[in-house]
Amino acid sequence: MDLESALHISASGMRAQGTRLRVISENIANANSTAQTAGGEPYRRKLVTFANLMDRQLGVDTVRVDQIGTDSSAFGREFEPGHPAADGEGYVLTSNVNTLIEMADMREAQRSYQANLRAIQASRDMLQKTIEILR
Repeated sequence: MDLESALHISASGMRAQGTRLRVISENIANANSTAQTAGGEPYRRKLVTFANLMDRQLGVDTVRVDQIGTDSSAFGREFEPGHPAADGEGYVLTSNVNTLIEMADMREAQRSYQANLRAIQASRDMLQKTIEILR
């Protein structure tokens, strides 16, 4: 594998992890949301899935975001009889986002992003050293 391929692979990883970080941020921002109306649903956690994509021009596999789906786990329920979205029993549905899980996912995505950035920096440094040698 040449340095150009390494740069493309790392760049695709950075793009994918950047999207993942954006979705995680959206989940955290909506973690405490509730349903707006009685019987309505609150914010549902989003999940990012990745897929390999063959770059035929370079002949290498790169990563891309396959889809941004939703988590089908159950919503929480809180007893708030005065809330406008409370059902007949006084319960309000709350988001299925767990901020602890989101923070762990965010840390993992940040580390993956940084690893790809370091790989790009190492490739760039190797290219610069090669140019210096050829002078």
